[in-house]
Amino acid sequence: PFLVQDPQVKARRLARALISDMISYHPAKRAQALKDGTLKAVFEEEIKKSWEEFAGQVGRELAESTTHFTDALNEILGDGSKIF
Repeated sequence: PFLVQDPQVKARRLARALISDMISYHPAKRAQALKDGTLKAVFEEEIKKSWEEFAGQVGRELAESTTHFTDALNEILGDGSKIF
């Protein structure tokens, strides 16, 4: 499973890793934004950069045809809330 070649699995893992990194680098900023309900606005630049990295690595077609990135945003950055 670690070296899985399935593009869907790889894309999902990459999306989750990129979003997890945002939290690792900005835990207090995330906590405050969640509390204030401003997650989208506060993390706008980080989300754009992570999306470009994601699309660049998995290919724009796969990135745009799946919900992996959005799912990771909601599950991880949004703490399970459907924000994105």
